[in-house]
Parts: sequence; C-alpha cells; structure tokens
Amino acid sequence: MAELKINQSLITPETAEQLVKICPFSAISYDGELHINSACKMCKLCVKKGPKGAVEYVEDEAKVTVDKSQWRGIAVFADCADGGIHPVTFELIGKAKELAAVIGHPVYAVLMCNGDKGYSERLLKSGVDKVFVYDSPIFENFTVTTYANAFANFINATKPSSVLVGATNIGRSLAPRVACRFRTGLTADCTRLEMKENTDLVQIRPAFGGNIMARIITPNTRPQFCTVRYKVFSAPEQQENATGEVINCAVNPDWEEPSVRVLNVEHKPPENDISESEIIVAVGRGLKSKDDLQIVQKFADSIGAQLACTRPLVECGWVDASRQIGLSGKTVAPKLIITLGVSGAVQFAAGMKGAECIIAVNSDRTASIFDVAHYCVIGDMYECLGELEKMIKEAGK
Repeated sequence: MAELKINQSLITPETAEQLVKICPFSAISYDGELHINSACKMCKLCVKKGPKGAVEYVEDEAKVTVDKSQWRGIAVFADCADGGIHPVTFELIGKAKELAAVIGHPVYAVLMCNGDKGYSERLLKSGVDKVFVYDSPIFENFTVTTYANAFANFINATKPSSVLVGATNIGRSLAPRVACRFRTGLTADCTRLEMKENTDLVQIRPAFGGNIMARIITPNTRPQFCTVRYKVFSAPEQQENATGEVINCAVNPDWEEPSVRVLNVEHKPPENDISESEIIVAVGRGLKSKDDLQIVQKFADSIGAQLACTRPLVECGWVDASRQIGLSGKTVAPKLIITLGVSGAVQFAAGMKGAECIIAVNSDRTASIFDVAHYCVIGDMYECLGELEKMIKEAGK
C-alpha cells in the first residue's frame, strides 16, 4: 500500500498555493491545512516538484496474507443463463489453457444451468480438465445472489487460483459480487492476461482514459478475478476426443434468493451485432455532418459491411451507441475493417486491434490510426470512397 503524507508543519499559504497549482487533477486544497482528496491519481508531481518535504510518498511493504500453494487451477465461468453458452466462454478457456501451461495448473469450467443440454460436453471439447456442473431449476433464470451462492460454493470447495469471467451483462453483475465475498481484487475489461511463475495473474487494461496500459496484480489474496470482453481472445478448436471430467455438484435449495422472483422473460428481437460482423466500416470525426452518414452507409452496404463509429458520433446523437467501437463501446475482430476519418485514439484502437485486416483513410498523415493499420490511405474520405469500393469489389471477384 502507498499513500501521500502531508507534513503540515512545512505548509505555509505560499507553499500551499504552489502545491495547488502543481496538481493537474485539482486534488489539492488549502483551508489553513493542506488536503489531498479522492481525485488524486498518485502521479507524485507534488512530491517531485513541490517544496521539499512538504508532501512525501510513503510505501509500506505489503504482508503476504495467503498461502498461494493452497490455491490451484484456473476457473472459467460458463455463461449460459440466456440459453446456449456465450462465445466469450470458449475464448476465455483458450486463454486459461495458455496461462495454466505456465504454472502447470488445471483448467476448470463452472456451469450453472437447469438441464445440461450438452453444455458440459462442449466445454470438455474445448480442452478443460474438469467441468463443475450445478444443475437445478433454481438456475433457470439469472438472479445474482443465487448464482453467487453456487459460485462461492465452488471456490470454497476447489480453491482455484484465478477466475476468468466474460464481461457480459451477467458476468459484470456476478463477478464483483463473488469477488467481494472473498475480499479479493477484480480487474474489469482486461485486454491482456499474463501469468507469473508464482501464480500471480497479471491483468492488463487501459487506464486514465487509455493513456497508459496498467499492469494489475493481486499478490496477497486469492482467488484472482478478472473480466474480459467478447472478441478479445481467440477460441480454441473443438477436440473430438475430450479427456476431461464432469463433476456434478450438490445444489442447496437455500441458495435461491427468496426476495427475488423472475415472473417473465421477454427476449429482445435479434439485431445485427457489430461484434459478429466480418466486415465493418467505422466512421469518425472526419464526417462533416449527420446527413453524410447516408454516403457512408451506402458504401458499407455496397461491400456487405456493417456501419460502426467512434465515441464522438454517439455523443453527438448521430449514431446509436450499439454501433460504437472502443473501451466504452464494443470490441470487434472482423476479417476486414475500414476506418474513415478516424484519428485512432487508444480507446478506439483497443476495441478493434483484433481485426485481420485494417484499412485506414485519413487526411492527416500523422494520425495514430496509421500506427495500427495494415493499409494506409492519406486523403479525404469522401474522395476515396469510390476508389475503395471499386478495389474491394474487384478483389472479391
């Protein structure tokens, strides 16, 4: 743990004014005493550039509070509450196998369902060593407390070192609830995962608005929790000769949440999800007006692509939020993505870096999008659309 310690005896109105000006986050205030509030990002500028000794950075050596040897295995939550296993589950299994190979641990899948319906077999064919099945009518519909009770039972009985959960609506609700019960850390929306030889899971994700890639570890508690979005990792090939084991776990009826009853479930009509699209045309702030979306949509239709956008266009109300790519939108991994007038901020790039082929069109030759693109077109997006359409159609013949 680390903290900033204020030496009030060295604080004068003059030094306080200097420190207030130094802080880029407006986290320092003075009312006769100097205060540092929750806006502090621990950048330590007040320590480095402020009056000597006025503010000190104090770091205590954390004490190891867990015997890591007692926690073994990497568990993946099998998200099937909406009927059918969500594809992110298989992507996490593929990554779990890579992580487990570093430390020689088994890979588990945790399945909660009302009727197996072949789920456990599919999980075994993905390469997991054991599938722990909680099969009961109480899991017919998702209620967070009921699922959390079963999840906690699994963790207490099996003691996995790490737990990977898909960042679906269900996973984002369930993972923090269970992590809180075990007083352990959880990192949301990880873009990369690495494993240390001491079983510490390195959870990597953009932070501070995408300006840095934070490497987060949970060294003093177990299990380690993280959530990962769909399309961040690749799913493994299904193995016909699965050698894993299915373990049917006892279900306690008292786990059911008594104060919550699902009376009816209404399914939304299916929609074209950009996460599933193989060809995407993404437009950014290079678009001059909302009316010009018709031009881009026509181009997308002509090459069989779905239209997507960056965050500014959603904030302007020009495009629906379901079509936004990026950290605050969706993660996509199409075979082809064409970006039009997109600058390529880290937040956007993190959401589409898994694309097999990236064609970027921008009039600014220094645009960041060119750093990740496979093919770069420097020019006005409006002037390039015709030639692009012609080239793509000819290549597809």
